[in-house]
Amino acid sequence: MEPTIIMPSGHLATSSLPFSESEARPADRDAPDPVAFAASLGFRPDVQQAAVLRSTAKQGILNCTRQWGKSTTAAALAVYHAVHTAGALVVVASPSEKQSAELVRKAAGMLGTLGIRTKKDGIHSISLVLPNGSRIVGVPGNEATVRGLSRVTLLLIDEAARVPDEMYNAVRPMLATAEGTVWLLSTPWWTAGFFYEAWTHGGEEWERISVKATDCPRISDEWLEKERRHMGEQAFRREYMTEFVQDDDAAFDAALIEEAVDAGLLPIDVDWAQFRRDRRY
Repeated sequence: MEPTIIMPSGHLATSSLPFSESEARPADRDAPDPVAFAASLGFRPDVQQAAVLRSTAKQGILNCTRQWGKSTTAAALAVYHAVHTAGALVVVASPSEKQSAELVRKAAGMLGTLGIRTKKDGIHSISLVLPNGSRIVGVPGNEATVRGLSRVTLLLIDEAARVPDEMYNAVRPMLATAEGTVWLLSTPWWTAGFFYEAWTHGGEEWERISVKATDCPRISDEWLEKERRHMGEQAFRREYMTEFVQDDDAAFDAALIEEAVDAGLLPIDVDWAQFRRDRRY
């Protein structure tokens, strides 16, 4: 189960009226430790969750088991950034609008716990605007409809293994002018796609954090043993043990293909025009 979040007792304001000066919060105050900040939200991060919250990497990947608290951790990361970076723009992308909305809803609850009123931005159906001018915006999983946002300071891609490459290529340029931070958060899927490639071949420019179900204090060994029997080995390894399991329909084993690739070989340069001329004779 996910870590407990203390939700606000009242409803959040969604008025389009401007914030009053008394509600504005200073932008230049010293930011507290992210874990201590999370505790003020009623969220007590475990060791791995704390590592995500305290990370200073510009590019991070969280490859974790189901039910670890990924969305809660991502929401806390979004709120910390939005509260302590005046004028920040946090974008939450996921395979569907519903999933993006769920993460933003968690962020709204955390802001309510802090007593920070929010409103919608008048542009996006899933959005929170803070008194310091920061925004948290959730976008649907359709690359054709997400273009237009710019100067994104924090990009969170939830369930990244299920997000199409086209969507990733559409949202990543949003970071360019602000040189923002990106986090890919997901349980693994097949041995393909940008999440798999970044995790496996992304190099040192990515900070990687992996959390297996056996490392999660909220999931018991007894439960995992039952799940292994019910789900089968392949699904269990993917959903709980953070392993990228090859698609059953794949013609060749991914590991064999990688072993067969020689990075030192250059591609063959073929003069196709000359080839076609030679074929005439």
